[in-house]
Amino acid sequence: MKTYLILIREPDGRSTIPSAEETRQHQLDWKAWIGNLLEKDHWKGGASLTLSGKVMRPTHIGPQVSEGLYQVNGQEIVGGYLLLKATDFDEVIGLIKTCPVFDADGFVEIRETM
Repeated sequence: MKTYLILIREPDGRSTIPSAEETRQHQLDWKAWIGNLLEKDHWKGGASLTLSGKVMRPTHIGPQVSEGLYQVNGQEIVGGYLLLKATDFDEVIGLIKTCPVFDADGFVEIRETM
């Protein structure tokens, strides 16, 4: 099996705060979804990321560090990552189709590791 990195991109959680019940249900959905991946031996790892961070960019005087997160159009953040085992892109796409990130207006980037 190959290993795939799935970057979870989602709306910036600091702009719209879900209700406690929405958050609880979303967490239960993730737990069930990951449990299914574990049961079928596709899960290799993953984690959520905090809403704070730093960005490092090259400049003519060397790398410069700034506060904040990289955002696409100032609206989305990388909220976490998954490492999944699958035979090919078609299989991993099939696994991701039911990912709870889509219920929260998120999307994913799927990359095969080397």
